[in-house]
Amino acid sequence: MPGMTFLDMLRSAERRNGSLLCVGLDPDPARFPTHLRGETSKIYDFCAAIVDATLDLVIAFKPQIAYFAAHRAEDQLERLMEHLRRNAPKVPVILDAKRGDIGNTAGQYAREAFERYGADAVTLSPFMGLDSIQPYLQYEGKGAFLLCRTSNPGGDELQNQRLSSLPGEPLLYEHVARLAQGPWNLNGQLGLVVGATYPGEIARVRALAPTVPLLIPGVGAQGGDAAATVKAGWRADAPIVVNSSRAILYASSGEGFAAAARREALKTRELLHVARKKTQTLLVK
Repeated sequence: MPGMTFLDMLRSAERRNGSLLCVGLDPDPARFPTHLRGETSKIYDFCAAIVDATLDLVIAFKPQIAYFAAHRAEDQLERLMEHLRRNAPKVPVILDAKRGDIGNTAGQYAREAFERYGADAVTLSPFMGLDSIQPYLQYEGKGAFLLCRTSNPGGDELQNQRLSSLPGEPLLYEHVARLAQGPWNLNGQLGLVVGATYPGEIARVRALAPTVPLLIPGVGAQGGDAAATVKAGWRADAPIVVNSSRAILYASSGEGFAAAARREALKTRELLHVARKKTQTLLVK
């Protein structure tokens, strides 16, 4: 929204919709409801129906760009982003792109995310350093979530490696968290991606980065525990964005798929709400 930063939008949506839930828009035509199955031309229709059914229940939406690009459906993503701005203008949209390049190329990726698609935030890989982040921070008020401690088992191969050259020998993901909280976060635009399957690491990231928003995928089909996730990451002055994609998108294979998605989103929002209340009580004791 004009005049609001991404962080403002997150906090506003959390209050207004009473929600920590982000619905991930990962459209796979092979999994569409029976009457749409396999129809790549119906990607927009499917996603727009999910958006309309859940827009009052979420803190954010998160379209995954690969699910559109793989089917030559970037034009449908553009239409979907317009639909979101028109029908859910107060709900921030995070473009899940996981870009990671430098210089002019990074500048073009930033232009794609913020000018072509009109996203409010984007996911990035930080492993080429600050050079790969800066072009996105030129867009005032926009957000960038840096991959930190991801939910996949293979993340251990890099993210859990100890950096013996730094004081205290932090793990790599701990170092990323410190950078995002401190020297890289020049305009308060950064957040971190941490997986719900590792609640202990979420707590560690929150301790190292107490004020940045956390984007937390892995609740739902990936098996992350909603209560443990909220307890580890939520703080009153630091939003968390808990993503669920497949469990909501594919809650039904019938023509009532959007209503089924709404029911699943309501259930997940309530789980997160209860967990937030318990966490809030613990924190004030």
